[in-house]
Amino acid sequence: MVKKVRAVIFWVCLFLFLLAAPLTIFYSQGYRFDLNPPAGGKKITQTGGIFLKVIPKQAEIYLDEKLKKKTDFFFGSALVENLLPRKYKIEVKKEGYLSWQKSLEVKEKEVTEVKNIILFPQNLNFTVLTKGVENFWLSLNKKELVLKEKGGQGWSLKLYDLETNIKSHLIAEGDIFSKGADLLNLEFSADNPKKISLETRTERGVEMKANSERQTSSTSGAREELKYFTLEIDKTPPSLKEEGNPALLPENIVTSQTFDGDSYYLDNLGNFFKDGERLTRTSFPVKAETDYDIKKFQNFIFLRENQDLYWFNLDSKSFERYFDGIKGLKISSDKNKLVLFSNHEIWILFLQEKLDPPQKKAGDKILIARLSEKIKDCFWLNPDYLIFNTTDTIKIAETDDRDQINIIDLTKFKEPEMFWNSFNKKLYLLSSENLYASAALF
Repeated sequence: MVKKVRAVIFWVCLFLFLLAAPLTIFYSQGYRFDLNPPAGGKKITQTGGIFLKVIPKQAEIYLDEKLKKKTDFFFGSALVENLLPRKYKIEVKKEGYLSWQKSLEVKEKEVTEVKNIILFPQNLNFTVLTKGVENFWLSLNKKELVLKEKGGQGWSLKLYDLETNIKSHLIAEGDIFSKGADLLNLEFSADNPKKISLETRTERGVEMKANSERQTSSTSGAREELKYFTLEIDKTPPSLKEEGNPALLPENIVTSQTFDGDSYYLDNLGNFFKDGERLTRTSFPVKAETDYDIKKFQNFIFLRENQDLYWFNLDSKSFERYFDGIKGLKISSDKNKLVLFSNHEIWILFLQEKLDPPQKKAGDKILIARLSEKIKDCFWLNPDYLIFNTTDTIKIAETDDRDQINIIDLTKFKEPEMFWNSFNKKLYLLSSENLYASAALF
């Protein structure tokens, strides 16, 4: 009797083992029985996963409104495994920060990745750096600001060191012309970050006389004069030197630029040249008294005609209309993407193939935002996020166009002018003649 019981128990255990072993192996390999697949019915399927990398660390990951886990302390990442193939609503949260959410699809035997999530502060702190500022420019090394301040003797330029918070005098309006001058443009030299180019306008009195044997007549008036200077800010005192017009071109050249040692120019007949070799098969219709500018990013060449942008098609060897109402175009820090924006739209152009999700081909263009309010300026926060300002609001947008594009309102100021400093991750705003600096965004 005992032998029979032992035999029965043995065979039952063997049967259960033979039954459980394959199920355990299948389970360990990610197989699950899906009772409600998206296509309907019931079936056995393999699972997938979702990998997230988030700044800041220790953020909570929710799937379909259920808390799954937190990102780790060391890398800020989390892998959610054993998910049935379907679309999930993902939400990332952390106290004191604005949440991020997106609906993404999980496929069999694949891990859906989002490696560039940034949660931004709900209440971003700002500090007043200085007052009475009319305009400001961020240096190319991201460590200094040039401020234009207005005083009783006209405007002056000051240098503000962002590391030491020390402000020093550069030049006054009277250094340009004793009777006053308008500052039209200020640019840092790409070759020397301590050298600044200034474009100014002065108004001079003019006296004209016509002499003859019997009469002398005279008329007086005023004429505007453009003057150009270089300002070397690393010298004590700063050195101001008048220069010729750097934009002065030969009569037959409409516009010219040099990129990577190659010289590009457009002549008044609409022919486009590179190092003296004509590139255009069909001439571009050049208009009189119109501003033109050439831009080159990777293999993409653009021609700006006032507020219209044209792309040079390498196949047809001609310029084709590309973007209307262009306000600005700026390349990302990784040199792979270009942001183009007008008064009401922001677009991203991919300059190179992107293999990481969301995958893109060179030449792909996506719409980031279309707004009823006017866009004033736009900057790259990093290769995956943009920051831009409207009339009174600073906004941030991601560039991941899977599902909805997350756009948040970061802060509000009255008619702010904005600069983003990628060096210290701070935002600088000019509003009501006060210059503000934010805490680090991330």
